Amino acid sequence: MRLRNITGSREAIAESPYVIQEAVHSECRGKWNEIFGNDHPVRIEIGMGKGKFIHTMAMRNPQINYVGIEKYSSVLLRAVQKMEREEIPNLKFLRMDAERLLDVFGAGEVDRIYLNFSDPWPKDRHAKRRLPSGEFLALYNVILKPGGRLEFKTDNRELFDFALAQLEPAGWRAELVTYDLHGDPALAEGNVMTEYEEKFSSMGNPICKYVICRRAESL
Repeated sequence: MRLRNITGSREAIAESPYVIQEAVHSECRGKWNEIFGNDHPVRIEIGMGKGKFIHTMAMRNPQINYVGIEKYSSVLLRAVQKMEREEIPNLKFLRMDAERLLDVFGAGEVDRIYLNFSDPWPKDRHAKRRLPSGEFLALYNVILKPGGRLEFKTDNRELFDFALAQLEPAGWRAELVTYDLHGDPALAEGNVMTEYEEKFSSMGNPICKYVICRRAESL
């Protein structure tokens, strides 16, 4: 999908109080409780898009701190505009690539990670760029606290099968796996949909989801 560049998006993000600026990213590592001013758990969404999912989660759970990560300025701008209309104190944004996670989050600092409808990078030579790949699981393994969870949703069956195959070699195990999230009333209850999820599910596409954790021996 081609992203439409929005003139002035970088400038707007640079001036936004809701976005932690790149110049101070390295100062955030190990200090997220100080940034939020409390000791609540920190949960992150990587590739948050326009922010519907994480904005809703933050509103529903004021006792949890959320950080939305998005690398495209034109997309992040939509989330910023949403915050300008409805400010939420337990939500911050970062404009960065997920490859830099270890620069921003300390060991065991994150309580939960959300990956929603990530770019499938369909060509084999780009497999390492996929957010549920073994390479990224190694990064998540560092920042996720013992007992923490990672949740992944997608309508792309090939990407989902790839993601499942990455778990065992990387030292992770699945606690929940479904190939039809919306077809299971128990799992669908309380599910917060992203913009893409609403679109794809309305087209009849089944939504796949897993919840994973690190195997005990890899902690």
